[in-house]
Amino acid sequence: MSAQTPTHPALSKVLLDENTIKARIRELGAQITSDYAGRRLMVVGVLKGSVIFLADLLRTLGAELDVEVDFVAVSSYAGKNSTGAVRTLLDLRADPEGKDLLLVEDIVDTGLTLASLTETLRAHRPNSLEVCTLLDKPDCRKIPIQPKYVGFRIPNEFVIGYGLDYDERYRQLPVVGVMRT
Repeated sequence: MSAQTPTHPALSKVLLDENTIKARIRELGAQITSDYAGRRLMVVGVLKGSVIFLADLLRTLGAELDVEVDFVAVSSYAGKNSTGAVRTLLDLRADPEGKDLLLVEDIVDTGLTLASLTETLRAHRPNSLEVCTLLDKPDCRKIPIQPKYVGFRIPNEFVIGYGLDYDERYRQLPVVGVMRT
């Protein structure tokens, strides 16, 4: 992971280019396909940030997998700062009881949102529950939580692109970069 010249005026530097991201997603997809072979997998995307990562990840999963997709939406940020309070905006439509759940996140930083979500999902009595995140910022952790599948560990900087936003902007950027201040 090396910083590159910014491709957009909102970026001070690029942390992950498009090819690097796509290659790692293929690796994650192969691992998930292997780990869930012969099982029924319910992939749960956390809206809105995970949607680009989720779409790319789903395309890398083996066709032999029995995959169901659902979404949740939560809010815990105001601008660049975590509010510390997690609000559920959209809950699952399908019943996850007895299914293997894979929660797909764009980024894990403080762990507060992820802890709240996993607690809520465990109450539905899934067979198993694991987390896949594109980005992990372990230096920001307030709760000791570790996703099973991690795309990239990144430094404690505010990043945008590839689904991550600042006030609903910049999600469409094909790279992950540090936002210019």
